[in-house]
Amino acid sequence: MQTRIFYEDDADLDLLKDRKIAVVGYGAQGAAHAQNLRDSGCDVVIGQREGGRGYDNAIKDGFDPMPISAAAEISDLINLLLPDEVHGEVFDAQIRPYIAPGNIVMTCHGFSFHYGLVQPPAGVDTLLVAPKGQGHMVRGEYLRGGGVPCLVATGEGAREKTLQIGLAYAKALGGTRAGVIETTIAAETETDLFGEQAVLCGGLTALVQAGFETLVDAGYQPELAYFECMHELKIIIDLLNVGGLTKMRDAISTTAEYGDYVVGPRVIDDQVRSRMKDVLADIQNGKFAKQFVDQYKQGHPELKAYRARHESLQIERVGKRLRAMMPWLDQN
Repeated sequence: MQTRIFYEDDADLDLLKDRKIAVVGYGAQGAAHAQNLRDSGCDVVIGQREGGRGYDNAIKDGFDPMPISAAAEISDLINLLLPDEVHGEVFDAQIRPYIAPGNIVMTCHGFSFHYGLVQPPAGVDTLLVAPKGQGHMVRGEYLRGGGVPCLVATGEGAREKTLQIGLAYAKALGGTRAGVIETTIAAETETDLFGEQAVLCGGLTALVQAGFETLVDAGYQPELAYFECMHELKIIIDLLNVGGLTKMRDAISTTAEYGDYVVGPRVIDDQVRSRMKDVLADIQNGKFAKQFVDQYKQGHPELKAYRARHESLQIERVGKRLRAMMPWLDQN
């Protein structure tokens, strides 16, 4: 699809003027959305179970949280900002019975729409507004007078007005100050999962760990291996974030730049790219989603085992000791 980017003048906050918005879940994204919406003049209610940290935080921030079903019953827009894997059961039990034609169900990640966990009844449109930043960034940039770029998409068969409401919602978050990119729910979901698994989380952490272990196995001090393969990542990430590949390569030493060009393709070769395609295929055909949801239904035994095993790795033990030497890291 041809890329369209929307800005302040393309969105009309008045479309939200007579609508009540339910923010379901008061975690990092939920808190940022609710506060930005409120500061933009929107009528916001919080759907949050009593007794959790989110419930207490919502009260501290001046909201009066209520049961999810009650929030859904009185709202026109219901935004599910809970973990993806619980969307289906929460929607079926606490939202579906209380929504009516003309309502809109939203998320900030398309997982539950794309893989069928959430299937609203006829007459209820689906909408995605996805800020491309963590909750503290969404809130912080808004307060500074800026905004985090957003993606916007509507579900199949949605009314044209639903897109306009999505743009208004993004504007209330501050997103149109930076730019809102139109996409599809499938594209947002699949690219987001692939980026997390193959590059940002799975690929990066595996590369860091492999580099650390290669140096330690060769007899080098683990402290040196940690600094070179983990600690200095922030320098590179910050340069990439500000100016892309070119700025990063301009800022590093010529030996590092030359090694980047020559050695990078030896590590990330055609075999790695082939496996990346396999990862993407599992995302596209729903294999990963099924595996993930099945694990959730079993109580996440694999996830718990992975956490326990990885927390005990040498790189984590060494890193904890070295980070204690750098108290300024906590300030960041």
